[in-house]
Amino acid sequence: MRFIGSKMNLLKNIESVIDENITTKVDTFMDLFSGTGIVAEYFKKRYRIISNDILYFSFIIQKAKIENNSIPKFSGLKKIGIDDPLYYLENEKFEITDKFFITQNYSPYNNCERMYFTVANASRIDFIRLKINEWKEKSYITEREFAYLLATLIEAVPYISNISGTYGAYLKHWDKRALSNLKLRRIDIIDNQRNNRCYNEDANDLIKRVKGDILYIDPPYNGRQYITNYHLLETIARYDNPLIYGKTGLRLYEKSLYCLKNEVYSVFDELIKQAKFRYIIVSYSSDGLLTEKEIEDIMLKYGKKDTYRIYKIPYRKYKSKHKQKENELFEYIFYIQKDVKNYKKTIKQVKTKINFYKGKEYIKSPLNYIGGKYKLLDQIMPLFPKNINSFVDLFAGGFNVGINVNAKKIYANDINNYVIEILDTFKNKSAEEIISYIENRIFEFGLSKQNEEGFKKFRNYYNSTKNPLDLYTLICYSFNYQFRFNNNQEYNNPFGRNRSHFSDALKKKLIRFVNELHNKNVEFICGEFECFDFTRITKDDFVYCDPPYLITTGSYNDGNRGFQDWNINQEIKLLNLLDLLNKKKIRFALSNVLRHKGKENKILIEWSKKYNIHYLKNNYSNSSHNTSKGESEEVLITNYTE
Repeated sequence: MRFIGSKMNLLKNIESVIDENITTKVDTFMDLFSGTGIVAEYFKKRYRIISNDILYFSFIIQKAKIENNSIPKFSGLKKIGIDDPLYYLENEKFEITDKFFITQNYSPYNNCERMYFTVANASRIDFIRLKINEWKEKSYITEREFAYLLATLIEAVPYISNISGTYGAYLKHWDKRALSNLKLRRIDIIDNQRNNRCYNEDANDLIKRVKGDILYIDPPYNGRQYITNYHLLETIARYDNPLIYGKTGLRLYEKSLYCLKNEVYSVFDELIKQAKFRYIIVSYSSDGLLTEKEIEDIMLKYGKKDTYRIYKIPYRKYKSKHKQKENELFEYIFYIQKDVKNYKKTIKQVKTKINFYKGKEYIKSPLNYIGGKYKLLDQIMPLFPKNINSFVDLFAGGFNVGINVNAKKIYANDINNYVIEILDTFKNKSAEEIISYIENRIFEFGLSKQNEEGFKKFRNYYNSTKNPLDLYTLICYSFNYQFRFNNNQEYNNPFGRNRSHFSDALKKKLIRFVNELHNKNVEFICGEFECFDFTRITKDDFVYCDPPYLITTGSYNDGNRGFQDWNINQEIKLLNLLDLLNKKKIRFALSNVLRHKGKENKILIEWSKKYNIHYLKNNYSNSSHNTSKGESEEVLITNYTE
């Protein structure tokens, strides 16, 4: 989430301050003004966490991520037939009612002028809030399960909000991302095997009742109230149908004393005075209401003078054509030790692990392979047989389908040796090894969203060495994250400036994919589809085909990339093969298009009359053969009825 004052870019600096100054073993870390909880979550791997924020939506995110040490089991919901609550909340049908507060007040429903959300997304938000409230009231979910579900919603809302950054204003025209459908953000949980606690209180009240080792303080810096910028997240979280006012639908709020020039010194002084923590770290900005000297005076007043440190991290407040000295801005990190006698306790060193949400959400391949079926999985997978012994992914590509199939054995075949080599490497190495290798390559060649020279140097290096993990790393910094080779089978995709990089989201996707791959019995095979050994396949098995589409213009089927092109002969060969499988009573499914941009695949249309045709909604965008919605007649053809 984008959050004003977020310390994402300061995490390493804060950690360095801790490592440099604190040499004794410590157990408890408190994040007193937690915001979205980025600092608390980062240090959860090292310490027991206490976190707090006066904003309720912030508290909910922390309660989900910090108090929970595992993904909730949702046992109560399973008893009423809901195995995956997030899938249910995303897909269950409903009707808009007068109880839909967000729809009525923050979408164009009934001629409302506010354009924060489309009616579809606003009403889905309302449905989810009302439903999880109902589940909580009926005791189908616990407090922590409620927090987890609500946090997934809060973290999903910014992705479909029609705003430029905060909720202080909405855009007058629909931003492209606001037109996407709401997708709940599955939250992974760090298990630090400690009793973590989260609070939703005034910091100066709470500080009198808590104690520990490290206290991290990141208070508001100036007169800007965070609640005005995030009022809509607060209203969604509380769902209290508040009295709202103004063009943007603000909720009533009380101004923080930390945002008042005449009050901030005394309230900060009282905070440091009451703190029963041995080590205090404060983040503040050079343009804040308190001066550097005032903060120093307060910390020296209550701490050990010889332990006081200040660190100044420079950054630009805003861009300007003219360099002006007054534009220079510093982020301060203050550190001091207090003479506090805390209780003695044995500090147990534990190994943390990350728990992933497991439900109906499909795993996405970390390879952005043209023609990938990830966005069609929710339509395709329910049409597959329920019981599969061996699964054959005959045109595996990026392996979006195969990775999500439950079978005793999975054969993944593709003509592209490069993609097969990458996938096979993923299978044979741990996620830790792969991530370490990629990050070392990024450091070695200085790869970034701006360094085109480093990218080209690395591309030349790969073309001379052909290491699969180097290719994957190269793809991460390439235009649109895609494969592209010339006739000499040299990688020639251009640089993805200001867009493509090995992001945290991509890293998470890769880890998820590799971990799932290790849980499955997969054999990767490189070869022409007709060369696959079908003698090993029986009627208990299942063959899935997603070949290049004959009447489209995807770069993978043009014969100009150093691989076999796809033509009428190839099409007929595949259809004959499927007929042969059908005679042997082997189940199959074929993904294809019958019609596209005025063209018809007459061969396929005639052949398909013998089998079952399932028409799919065309809703994926990363395929060059796809155009605007409705122009392609996408189908899944099967030879079974189960």
